[in-house]
Amino acid sequence: MNVLICTLNSQYIHSSLAPFCLLAGLKKYGDSGIYAEVIQGTVNEDINMFAEKLIQKKPHVVGLSCYIWNIEKIYILAALIKDRLPDTVTVLGGPEVSYNAATVLQNNNVDFVLSGEGEKPFALFINALKNNSSLENLPGLCRRTSSGIVVADPYVSAEEPPSPYTEEYFKALNGKIAYIETSRGCPYNCAFCLSGRCGKARFFNLDRAKKDIELLAQSGTKTIKFVDRTFNANKKRAKEIIRFITENLSQSGVCFHFEIAGDILDDELILLLNSSPKGLFQLEIGLQSFNEKTLSEINRKTNTKNLKQNISRLLEFQNVHIHIDLIAGLPYEDMQSFINSFNIAFSLRPHMLQFGFLKLLHGSPMRENKEKYPCEFSKTPPYEVISTPWLTKEELSELHYAENALDRIYNSGRFSKTLEYVLKTKNISPYELFNSFGKYYSKTSSLDDLSKAFFDFFSDNTEEFRDCFVIDRLQTNASGKLPTFLKRTDSRLKEFKYTYPPKKGVTRGYAILYEENVFIYVDYENKDPVTGEYTITKISL
Repeated sequence: MNVLICTLNSQYIHSSLAPFCLLAGLKKYGDSGIYAEVIQGTVNEDINMFAEKLIQKKPHVVGLSCYIWNIEKIYILAALIKDRLPDTVTVLGGPEVSYNAATVLQNNNVDFVLSGEGEKPFALFINALKNNSSLENLPGLCRRTSSGIVVADPYVSAEEPPSPYTEEYFKALNGKIAYIETSRGCPYNCAFCLSGRCGKARFFNLDRAKKDIELLAQSGTKTIKFVDRTFNANKKRAKEIIRFITENLSQSGVCFHFEIAGDILDDELILLLNSSPKGLFQLEIGLQSFNEKTLSEINRKTNTKNLKQNISRLLEFQNVHIHIDLIAGLPYEDMQSFINSFNIAFSLRPHMLQFGFLKLLHGSPMRENKEKYPCEFSKTPPYEVISTPWLTKEELSELHYAENALDRIYNSGRFSKTLEYVLKTKNISPYELFNSFGKYYSKTSSLDDLSKAFFDFFSDNTEEFRDCFVIDRLQTNASGKLPTFLKRTDSRLKEFKYTYPPKKGVTRGYAILYEENVFIYVDYENKDPVTGEYTITKISL
């Protein structure tokens, strides 16, 4: 039997773990005589060409992993396959179809849905098809019958799943971002999230986890992302993994990314992280809101005082990249409340502040309990909130201006000195800054055009403002060149370039800061792995 396991990733740089989990399940639980292959694409490629690639292999079964970013393309793909190969069985799985299988099965191009974890159910399903045996009572299998649609509960395994890190996985990875899970399930039950529906937290064998981490670190990838729902839910285990990576893989050239609960960090784990090599770890901390009523309403138990203190302590040494998340559109979060949450989050100065909008996911309590969580949201992926009893359509639309400017001006890391200067001299809040600039300039443009717009909008015609801009540009742009609006004609610059030539093979950027009355240069080597900045050298004039 010829089986294809496929998905469409959001970008080429991303790999997908799920298809290889299914492949590992087939190897462990599948019968002999089954030939299975993983084929990945992206949502950005020509869907007809990708479908043709699958069709040419004449599969008996095509399994498709489904997420909010690919489900619309997956439906098109299933239709293309069925049109050419009507006898091929299509089976969908993944979070985007696990909790709305009855609706998905109304699409005649979808034959089956596997709900929940898939390693064992997928193998048992393939075995049943191969042996022409009964499909009744297969775990997680949702299907059409003569008496109607049968929907099974999402499958949660009591067994530790087989490792997906096979020869096929590493061949396909090819330097892309790698993903690893060392546990499944979640100890929390946040109303906007699906993780609480994946069973209680189950932790994989620690020796296996260490082996998998080492294998990935030696694969050529530069980033390994842990998909454990709350990595530090088991504090002892989290510390053991952090120690293992620090002691064995600090010279691997790989950055390890974890999603954590910031308020439950203890002194020992903070010390471990702060004493780790610079750039070895990235932490993503989902704070979502600083409104206590909001957090309570979404079942998010957070000690916000501890959260702020712990994030500040992690940022003190600047050797761990800190990414924190806010969500607009949550219950009891009106415009003023969200702006307050935003300003508090920004005041911590994380390296990245992700400003997202609530998405009403299939299976999440917020989508299923409409009386408790009355929201208007888009009926097509990604199901983004349109209005709530606390935020109007107009207000949510307004927030998009700030979100856009935040990503381009702050999260890009290209304007840090200038931003601090503007906040200090203009006497405006962070939200006011990003909202006002977002309204002024929202079009997609080159870095030079964006920089010119930011310069024009906030300029106070002082040398200090221009100097901040010059530093930002030279520290973050390895061309070493200033845009036209920052250049000055100064005969001393040529003399300094002659006096301070760069090392062979190294590009060097030069400028004069007129407020400080110093000459500066930047060598474009040894970029800071946390901030993305190069080191500035200053010489008094």
